[in-house]
Amino acid sequence: MGTIVLVLALTACGTAAPPGATTAPPSKIAQRSPALSCGRDRVHLGAMPPGLTRAGAFTRIKALPRKLKVRGTTWRQGDQRLQAAVICGVRTAEQFATLVKRSTLGQQAGRPALSWHTKDGSIGYMWLARPGTAIYLSATPALAPHLPRIATATTLTP
Repeated sequence: MGTIVLVLALTACGTAAPPGATTAPPSKIAQRSPALSCGRDRVHLGAMPPGLTRAGAFTRIKALPRKLKVRGTTWRQGDQRLQAAVICGVRTAEQFATLVKRSTLGQQAGRPALSWHTKDGSIGYMWLARPGTAIYLSATPALAPHLPRIATATTLTP
């Protein structure tokens, strides 16, 4: 079984990088990140910034207007927050593209991706890794520069 490496790419239909994100220098993985799963698909987060502490799990993303199966983990560093989740049940690119109102459509390694700003100033970023499995990242402004590196280093394995 091969591992799919997701690569951050810019496209004509939008930016794959979350809005406001900048390229940050490489860093060590803060801690072994938990694998998030959607059926047989397992998402492995990579390039997590150092100094984060796991702060719980969540099963709902406010930006999603309809109920989908969500499995996520929150990390904190002081008053800053970073979240990652797997979203199960989004089957088509068309369905995915309409999930978040006022989002920008782009691509992540040739797959549809959405980015948006939340009411609290956080940045949301999500891509359809394969039919049925979407990956979600969100960060408060101070941690947002890490999102492109995390997305690039995230892998999906069956």
